[in-house]
Amino acid sequence: MTENSYSDTAAVARFSEAMAQLRAQVARVIVGQDEVVEQILLALAARGHVLLVGVPGLAKTLLISTVARTLGLDFRRVQFTPDLMPADITGTEVLHSDPVSGDRSFRFVPGPVFTNILLADEINRTPPKTQAALLEAMQECQVSAAGETRPLPDPFFVLATQNPIEQTGTYPLPEAALDRFLFLVKVDYPSASDEAEILRRTTAHNDDQIEVVLSQAELQQLQGLVLAIPAADSVLDYAVALTRATRPDDESAPDFIRQWVNWGAGPRASQGLVLAAKARALLQGRHHASVADIREVALPVLRHRISVNFAADAEGFDADTLITRLIDQVESHTSALDSHGG
Repeated sequence: MTENSYSDTAAVARFSEAMAQLRAQVARVIVGQDEVVEQILLALAARGHVLLVGVPGLAKTLLISTVARTLGLDFRRVQFTPDLMPADITGTEVLHSDPVSGDRSFRFVPGPVFTNILLADEINRTPPKTQAALLEAMQECQVSAAGETRPLPDPFFVLATQNPIEQTGTYPLPEAALDRFLFLVKVDYPSASDEAEILRRTTAHNDDQIEVVLSQAELQQLQGLVLAIPAADSVLDYAVALTRATRPDDESAPDFIRQWVNWGAGPRASQGLVLAAKARALLQGRHHASVADIREVALPVLRHRISVNFAADAEGFDADTLITRLIDQVESHTSALDSHGG
């Protein structure tokens, strides 16, 4: 074990085993999508929110509800629509009349945000005023309503979905809202074999039962373990270097970033890279985070925090293309830092 390793071997083994059990349970319902499932589990371990982007019919909602069931957490779903109001999410006060005394008073009725896992389905279909109602909840784990600040349950996650195709009548998430998501996960079409398996499971009787793998208390313990896992200074330096290189006005930014990017990622991206890298290390049963872990989580952490310009669109370059190229370039100058493989 290296000098920068976490010493509780049993705790690390328990984390890795629990994540493997979670994936096995999810696989009883969800066919394929292994990378998507892993990224969701990494985000949960790192206490981060997730935005899933994919066309309709890819079981995004089913995947999220299945993960909630395997963790034994309270789960609520909100279908975002143009007429959804902030109080529909956070809660509101109602007039209550005591049947005995006849006294009347206002009573706060909590909204669906008071849960462990909130599925914000098609989050881009509701106006900014309602989208903003989630910002405080996502960042501070609390809600200000009816003149009081009310804490949300612990743990609390927002797993949101978005349809990338039909944009008529939608409200794109502002950058401040996007930055609250640890990951932006792209959900792609299944392979031919996976699609055939989906048909076998969904067009006949299927009695697969989901078992609870982790209790709420155990999940909180594992989340604490993520914070305890060390990351060497060289790993932190790499996260900073990669994030700063996405900013076109930074002296470290390569020419293609200056040419094709409007603005790059902020410090929250660096934090996300390190936390997700620690969770990934634990997922694989390792006692420290490495530069390789940073590279593996860079796409879901950075892709929604970089704004490409019209010139990049015209050339057919999206954020993923630029980030992949940037990883290769930054790596070439920092390869000596990566003394531990992923």
